[in-house]
Amino acid sequence: MSHLENLDPILNELQQKYTAIDQDTQTYLTGLLYSKPITYWDYIQTDALLNLQVQRTTLPDEMVFIGYHQINELIFKMILWEIEQVAENNALTAEFFESKLMRISRYFDMLSTSFNIMREGMDVEQYMKFRNTLTPASGFQSAQYRLIEFASTELINLIDYRFRKDIDRDTPYTHAFEHLYWQAAGKDYHTGKKSILLINFEKRYKEEFLRFMEAHNTKNLWTRFKELPKADQADEDLVKAMRHYDYTVNISWVKAHYNAAKHYIESGSGGAVETEGTGGSDWKKYMHPKYQRRIFFPELWTEEELNNWGEDI
Repeated sequence: MSHLENLDPILNELQQKYTAIDQDTQTYLTGLLYSKPITYWDYIQTDALLNLQVQRTTLPDEMVFIGYHQINELIFKMILWEIEQVAENNALTAEFFESKLMRISRYFDMLSTSFNIMREGMDVEQYMKFRNTLTPASGFQSAQYRLIEFASTELINLIDYRFRKDIDRDTPYTHAFEHLYWQAAGKDYHTGKKSILLINFEKRYKEEFLRFMEAHNTKNLWTRFKELPKADQADEDLVKAMRHYDYTVNISWVKAHYNAAKHYIESGSGGAVETEGTGGSDWKKYMHPKYQRRIFFPELWTEEELNNWGEDI
């Protein structure tokens, strides 16, 4: 059989593909005569990617800080990509759900262990200098991380514990937004005054958050789980994957972040207790999981586990 004969089935499939969308196959084939071969650097956009690290200071270890956080944002993007495949799946199965959860958990496992790069990869003295140039910015302002939260659980599980009894599914999203747990990092609930950290964050992302909250109100990971047949909800591997994801995101990753921040902030202050992060928040109470008590799937944990959430730090 000649090489031309080998091409016939492929050409027929291409013809079917372009006919289905009312396109001329010959035009596309002609275009191939003038297209350039793909290269790794063009496909990955290496040059653009490597030019995104712009320092604000002359301190070398600031490059580690910038690069590390940009990598985190790329990983968050991949996590959201996997979550959306569960959210939008019209024929969801326990097997598919579990496979996606374990992909997501592996990303968060990597993020958790990668905090050693932050903890051991920067000189404390340099960090304490360049962090002053970051005020009032903060890692708190990662919008993708907030989207991951909204896409993972019922909104009530992200509400500050002090206000949960007054919020339900009929509560306007704008009201619920004002009582999300992370508002405590930049808001005085007695006066209602917000920090510049929170003001800037909301100015940039609030409308997007409200749209996303509403869109995922009925298709977050927990609601999709509850739509499965009872037998699938009892599937041992799926429940284990759900619990692993919950623990990894809300304890392991938070714990790693907390310990890295503690290392630099307390070491840099000579052992003195410093309570404010770059955005002005009480970072210890904001980051510590036993204070946050953020739990995506509380129904999958025992009462004892819920009561001792985050206490192992």
